[in-house]
Parts: sequence; C-alpha cells; structure tokens
Amino acid sequence: QVQLAESGGDLVQPGGSLRLSCAASGSIGTFSALGWYRSAPGKQRELVATFTIGGSTHYADSVKGRFTISRDNAKNTVYLQMNSLLAEDKAVYYCAAWFRGSWNWGQGTQVTVSS
Repeated sequence: QVQLAESGGDLVQPGGSLRLSCAASGSIGTFSALGWYRSAPGKQRELVATFTIGGSTHYADSVKGRFTISRDNAKNTVYLQMNSLLAEDKAVYYCAAWFRGSWNWGQGTQVTVSS
C-alpha cells in the first residue's frame, strides 16, 4: 500500500500557471508507473501525464507543450507543472502509482481555471 498526498491546487486565471506536487510514502523509484490523472464534472477520469517503468514520459494530447511532469526521487515526490492553463483544465487532479500489482491513488487536489 502506498500513500499519496497531492497539493498545489488553486484558483488561477486562464493563461496562468500552477505546480502540483504529490508526496509518496514509499520510494517512487520502485513504482512501475507514476503519474497524474484528472477528473472533471461529467467526464471520465483521464490520464494527464505519466512516467513509465522505463522512465519515459507520456502526455495527453490536450496538455502536450503546456504541462510537464517531473520527479525528485530523493524527496519521493512527483510534480506537474501546468502552464498556459485553459478553462477546460479545471478538474480534480489525482496522483497515481502502480505498485505491486495495484493502483494507488491520492485524494486529489482541485484546480479551477476562471477569470
């Protein structure tokens, strides 16, 4: 079992930036996959950005060029830098980790993009 704690969600104007953080209870270097998902009202949870076991990254088409996922293994923390935010980026953002055959999820952090 892995505990994940997201932070950094906020209200931001369109075009603004936010950095989300996800602190893990275990060594993130041992996770087979680690990334960010989001859930908006009326929509299914979707992948935003993720690291795969090989260390490569994958982004949803809707966030490519605007969002960047990064990690600090020493701090067991993964980040999501979000730039040029759009109204449609409004969602609850979740950190997720695949560890020992199961997905582990954080509680989520709310991102609201509005003028």
